Amino acid sequence: MIENSVLSSKEHDVIQKNAKILIVDDEPESLHLLHHLLAHIGYEVIMAGNGEEALDEAARNAPDVILLDIDMPKMDGFEALSRLKGNDNTKHIPIVMATGWGDVENRVRALELGADDFLTKPVDLTELGARVRSLVKVKAYHDHMRDYQGLLESEVARRTQELSQANDELHKAGNQLRRAFRKIKTVSLDTVYHLARAAEYRDEDTGAHLQRMSHYAAAVARQLGMKERAVDAVLYAAPMHDVGKIGIPDQILLKPGKLNPDEWEIMKQHTTIGAQILKGSASGFIKLAAIIALTHHERWNGTGYPRGLKGPGIPLLGRITAIADVFDALTSKRPYKKPFSVEESFRIIKEGRETHFDPKVVDAFLAVTNEVLAIKKEYLDEQPSLLLHMAGKAPDK
Repeated sequence: MIENSVLSSKEHDVIQKNAKILIVDDEPESLHLLHHLLAHIGYEVIMAGNGEEALDEAARNAPDVILLDIDMPKMDGFEALSRLKGNDNTKHIPIVMATGWGDVENRVRALELGADDFLTKPVDLTELGARVRSLVKVKAYHDHMRDYQGLLESEVARRTQELSQANDELHKAGNQLRRAFRKIKTVSLDTVYHLARAAEYRDEDTGAHLQRMSHYAAAVARQLGMKERAVDAVLYAAPMHDVGKIGIPDQILLKPGKLNPDEWEIMKQHTTIGAQILKGSASGFIKLAAIIALTHHERWNGTGYPRGLKGPGIPLLGRITAIADVFDALTSKRPYKKPFSVEESFRIIKEGRETHFDPKVVDAFLAVTNEVLAIKKEYLDEQPSLLLHMAGKAPDK
């Protein structure tokens, strides 16, 4: 299991104590004064007398924050700032520029070159300590998220390999006797559900959501006249519609309230992340799962995401999965809402005809109402995920 991406207060304290601060100033008195203050706080302090030395020290010591004077010999602060922000190894280090009071022109230029903050000369020692502590946290959070993304990518690769192996087992079983094949199909489908739940261990949904929505989708596909082999492919592919959520940071995925616009843009990326995870497979149903992951939030009238596809331009599997996913979300309890009644949920689906949903898919869904109700009754909600309990965000019973 991947750990939460939010730094604890204890981790922040450790980071503050171990942080490195690079001071760049050509005045020895200023260097030693700043060194004394920051070392007293507990930071490891590195000093440089000009821009050239600053570049060398930054490359050698990887500081967490750089305090950079503007007027210096050999290479001034602007040139040093430009080079530091233009280097992939140092561009994420917060840089504080030291400027005179009311020095608007230099501040504007520094901002254009990528400065993160300013200190006014003569430097107020209390303000200096507060600003450095804040920027050390910013740098630590960036480093943490970079490492966290690496863990996610490793986990995605591992679970994708597991999924591929499960698919290989399914194909090898294809030539066995019908009774044995049915048994293996049941086991393999259960494997798909468990692998697809990787993302939902960090989300609010339960495993039963995957069973319900995938069986709803299969029922609609059958009603639309698809062959049974294609219906089985839908049943296997639909549970992976939200696998891309494994790439969404915890502080967004597990946020109990409404997402702000920037957070919502990140959340929407789970469609493209899911498609990237699933692409390139030789397996037929994983190829279908990639299509579903990418398109199940597109809308018939073109207002969906990520591509704003419209009408028949949306792959049929995406249109089928959309209605199955929305109906189950409507009829399910969530921490932020009570479930809608079945009657109200069907009414909402009908109202979405020709706007959210493909009219033919809506008609097929309504035609299998009794089957939908039977599926809902058979697959009841399970206990909230382990991660939600650990995070203290599991919904009340």
